[in-house]
Amino acid sequence: MKRIVVVGAGIMGARICRHFLCHGLQVALVDPSEDARKKAQETLQTPEQKPVFAQAANQLAEAWRGAEIVFEVVPEVLSLKRKVFAELEAFFETTTVIASNTSGLRTSELAADLRHPERFLIAHFFNPADLIPAVEIVPGDTTTEETVTRVSTLLTQTGKKPACLQADIPGFIANRLQHALLRECFHLMEAGVADAQTIDLVTRYSLGVRLALIGPLLQRDLNGLETHLNIATYLYPDLDARKTPSPILTAKVEAGAFGRKSGEGFYHWDETQIAQMEQIEALLPEVVALSGKTDAEKEE
Repeated sequence: MKRIVVVGAGIMGARICRHFLCHGLQVALVDPSEDARKKAQETLQTPEQKPVFAQAANQLAEAWRGAEIVFEVVPEVLSLKRKVFAELEAFFETTTVIASNTSGLRTSELAADLRHPERFLIAHFFNPADLIPAVEIVPGDTTTEETVTRVSTLLTQTGKKPACLQADIPGFIANRLQHALLRECFHLMEAGVADAQTIDLVTRYSLGVRLALIGPLLQRDLNGLETHLNIATYLYPDLDARKTPSPILTAKVEAGAFGRKSGEGFYHWDETQIAQMEQIEALLPEVVALSGKTDAEKEE
């Protein structure tokens, strides 16, 4: 049975761990924080199998040295990630793939100090990691095709949809699209066009409904590329093109309004709001199933 190691027992790490456990793999979850491991244990209410918990990778049993893949899921601090990679290279065999779940750091930055960069790549999961199918795969210049194939095959076998990028760029695909969308959202708020709730309403019940089933480029084909070109000609000059974060976003963060984790953000996170989000998360498998149905129809 393949062994998977997840380093970092935060929200993402625990959900990645749950994904592989639910598909029958042996998983070890490593984190120096006892509190993080306890919280992860509460999240991992998985009857199929329990993970192996460890404070550090070198505390795992000898058999884990030959693990198939190690997923690094520690905070987005380059120096911390490089420190973790050094520890992983010292313990695991050279056949073990090391994959970072970074949300935007480049592969070349992360792999700069590795002794074996050929077995390193980025595997970016999306939260909640056990429910969202897509995983962005970003190889580096020295990453071997075998490494990409091994990771992609494992992800596919466990129900994920690996998306392999052909260039090592910051933010990959999803975060670049997301931040471009959010930049315009903040601009609309600053200009007094609409508040956060109205922008969310329009996005959910127009773009969101379509994007759940078809991508933006397929949608352009359906609408007609000449129509998109005509609109782009007069609309692009009016879109926000700033190169610094929005003052609205900066002010929220400076005031300690981080969103759900602090109880305040663009919304007030009381028990009702939290319960609503839990209901939405419970519906994600149905949305994924619908998207999968459209994929199956294309394959036919």
